[in-house]
Amino acid sequence: MPLYHESKWENGHQWAIWKIAEDEKYFQEKLILHDSEKEELANIKGRRRLEWLASRYLVHLIVSDEPDWDRIPMLKDEFGKPHLNDHELYVSFSHSFDYVAVILGRMTVGIDIQKFVPKITALEKRFMHASERDSLAPNTRLEHMHIYWGAKEALYKCYGRRKLDFRENILIKPFEYGEVGKTSGIVSKDDFFQEYELFFEKWDSYFLVYAWEK
Repeated sequence: MPLYHESKWENGHQWAIWKIAEDEKYFQEKLILHDSEKEELANIKGRRRLEWLASRYLVHLIVSDEPDWDRIPMLKDEFGKPHLNDHELYVSFSHSFDYVAVILGRMTVGIDIQKFVPKITALEKRFMHASERDSLAPNTRLEHMHIYWGAKEALYKCYGRRKLDFRENILIKPFEYGEVGKTSGIVSKDDFFQEYELFFEKWDSYFLVYAWEK
């Protein structure tokens, strides 16, 4: 299937979404995987293999105007954060059911895509600060909560390390819910502090949130 949606910003950031309707063979025939990538794929089982392949193919589509774009391996650092080897672009990706989303930029970026799931309420007190919960309007409470969750996932990926408390270390500036909008957030832990811009949109039953450094 062609790209479901893509967007390019003046600052050089690009993101895209792909709806998976293909099998593994489709992507493997189009990708040149390096030994490290083949090794990683060999350790992945089930549906995640298809998501992994689709994510990498989408990255290569976005950077297709780069020299030897199909030969740029995607590696993971010691914390499991993906990066393009010896390349100036930062990368982040996400997947939910049939969709994968990828963002690339000239500075640290993060992206999250989520399908609407009513049971998100079970996680509310574990990931939301009191000031964030207070901003939830009764008639859009669940949708609003999904944006907060996606925003924190995106900033967690921007941070790129582990052991962050979503409720205390990642704070989102309260905002009014809408199907398209923006806000900002911070990641703060020990001697690390960084502000980020956040953008979000909803279509059908999915929520997309992406972020980059201020």
